[in-house]
Formats: sequence, C-alpha cells, structure tokens
Amino acid sequence: MIPIAFDYVRPGTIDEAIAAVVAAGEDGKVISGGQSLMPVLRLRLAAPSTLIDVGSIAEMSGVTDAGDHLLIGSNTTHYAVMNDPLVKEHAPLLAQTAATVADPAIRHRGTFGGSLAHADPAGDLPTVALALEATIVAKGPNGTREIEAKDFFVDYFTSALEPDEILVSVKVPKLGKGWTTHYEKFNRTAQAWATVGVAAAVRRDNGTIAEARVALTNMGPSPVRASSVEAALTGADATVDAIAAASANAADGTRPTSDLNASAEFREHLARVLTKRAVVTAAGV
Repeated sequence: MIPIAFDYVRPGTIDEAIAAVVAAGEDGKVISGGQSLMPVLRLRLAAPSTLIDVGSIAEMSGVTDAGDHLLIGSNTTHYAVMNDPLVKEHAPLLAQTAATVADPAIRHRGTFGGSLAHADPAGDLPTVALALEATIVAKGPNGTREIEAKDFFVDYFTSALEPDEILVSVKVPKLGKGWTTHYEKFNRTAQAWATVGVAAAVRRDNGTIAEARVALTNMGPSPVRASSVEAALTGADATVDAIAAASANAADGTRPTSDLNASAEFREHLARVLTKRAVVTAAGV
C-alpha cells in the first residue's frame, strides 16, 4: 500500500526539531531510522499530517563517556551500539541485545532512541533499558526532562513523552565491578519480534548473588521487572538449583497476552525457562 500524503520536514538541530513538532501539533510524527514507522505508514495504520525527520541531527548521535554513565544519542543505530567499545566495556548487555534485533539491514537503520520511543512491549531494547535502570532524556519547548526507564514505558506503544517532546538521548549507568549480564529470548525466526525475552544482570560476591536485576520482554503492555525473581535471587547461592527455584516466580505479576505466536500460558512457561537460562549464563554457573 501507499501512505497518505503528508508534509515532510528535516530539521538540522534539536531546537529546530522541537519547533517543527510544536508547529505540527498532535498530527505530527517524529521519525529517525523509520524501521518501525514506515511499515505502519504503508499500512495506513498511522496518518500523520507532518513527518519530522530528526535522523540528520548530529548532536543526537554517538556514545559519550559521562563519568558514571554513558550518554547515548537517540539517533545512534543498533549497529553502532553493538559495536561501540564504550558500550561493550560498560554496558555489554546493551551491546549483546542490540546484536539480536531483527536483521542487519534494520540494525544499520533502526535507532536506539527510536526503539525506546516506539514502546513496543515485544521490543528488546526497552527491556534492557529497564534492567540497566537507564534514564531517558527528553526535550521540548519547556526545557529538558529526565525520565527513569521504569516510568517511561506506560502501555502498548505508549511512552511518557509529551506530544511536544522528542527523545534526544539516553543515560545508561555503568555497571561496576562484579556485575555480569545476559539477554535470552525466544522467537520464531531470527527477524521476528521476541515471543518472550529476559534481560538479566547479577552481581556475585563470595559464591552468592548479592544483587540481581531481571526484566521481561512481551509479558505485558510494557517491559516489566521480575521483582519476585530478584528478591529470591538476592543472597541466594550462585547455583543452578537456587537459580531454578527463583526463576519459577518469573511470571508472577505479569500480564501476557495470547496471540497467533503464543498463548498467555506458553509465554508464562517461556518466562520461567528463559529466566533460568539468562541468570545461569549471567552468573557463570
């Protein structure tokens, strides 16, 4: 199909982009890599009056070492994220997960910030942002606003961004000494969205798990922390049996849906199985 007619604006700076968003009003749509929006436009599931292309804004690209965290521009592609030496060193979970997104063509065009702003509950990177306790930086006519990942993803394809704001960057805290991570997911094909995914980060101390973070993909209308698993893992022995016992709680408090890919019950089963795999791998046991 062919999208409906729309105006196209390509600002060169963040301030110009904000002005364009304000001018377009609620019928405007921001696009960067376009890997999620373009199919929706072609199917006429979205009908913006104006498309604001922020993909050429240089100040929204790249990875910077900002002391205790990495600052990642929202236009940074999945390919750039997975190959960036700073990301590999300080946020390897993000690099690993970016390498699993779709296929090479989409990884070269799709962007980190676009994936978060799209807020697809089946998206891998929103879950990792939640597990790494990232902070999303938004900018609008009223200035800059920082939103914690746990507050950013509101519902299906709905984020905490205001209509006149754009996502400009993401702050990703550096994981300190002793932290190890892994992302595990189940999908029908390499290019398909995750049926279920699990992002795990653990900090070991003298044979026990001192801290644990576990976040789930596609187990509800937004990514969710598996708090029951985290509580069970904290202070537990770093053994397969202890991790398996904790992982049995992975589906607690989740709201998975049934669709053509999987039933809700199967997703709950996958959450338990994949959580065990992710934590065992992350903990190195």
